[in-house]
Amino acid sequence: MVCNRCIAAVDGLLRKGGLHPVSVTLGVAVVEEPLDKDMREGLAEKLAALGFELLDDRKDCTVDEIRTEVIRLVHYGHTEIRQNLSSYLSGRMGRDYSYLSKLFSEVTGTTIEKYFIAQKIEKAKELLAYGEMSLDEIADALGYSSSAYLNSRFKSITGMTPGQFRKMTRNTRKPLDEV
Repeated sequence: MVCNRCIAAVDGLLRKGGLHPVSVTLGVAVVEEPLDKDMREGLAEKLAALGFELLDDRKDCTVDEIRTEVIRLVHYGHTEIRQNLSSYLSGRMGRDYSYLSKLFSEVTGTTIEKYFIAQKIEKAKELLAYGEMSLDEIADALGYSSSAYLNSRFKSITGMTPGQFRKMTRNTRKPLDEV
């Protein structure tokens, strides 16, 4: 779950299914009732219909938590983005960064750093599409040392400069869960 609408959709699905959510946050839903195998399978199907998945494996849950924390940092963390990524994740998750990094790479086939950069580029696309901030302001907001560095990263990932992206008539942004 990557946004408030996702949280509301999952909360509504749980309640409609007769469950009593204790909390529903980004990436985690806790219900009062224990779920038997049939309930879990039914819930998994209903979640899949909304584009979510029920994670049972501890490794998958940890990787999903890493993704959620990176999204939170990039898209909602405003001032925290200046913090070192490894320190941020270790502090938020209470785990050694080398363990988190190895697990993330093992499960996803990419590094946390590449995922972090991809999220920052998607945020840059969003801010460019709004047209309210200069490239310098966007670079600063995303924790880049300069607009030239953001420009270079943006072009290496998207194949175009931020200026070219801004001029495009169609939006090439991806939903956060597809980054």
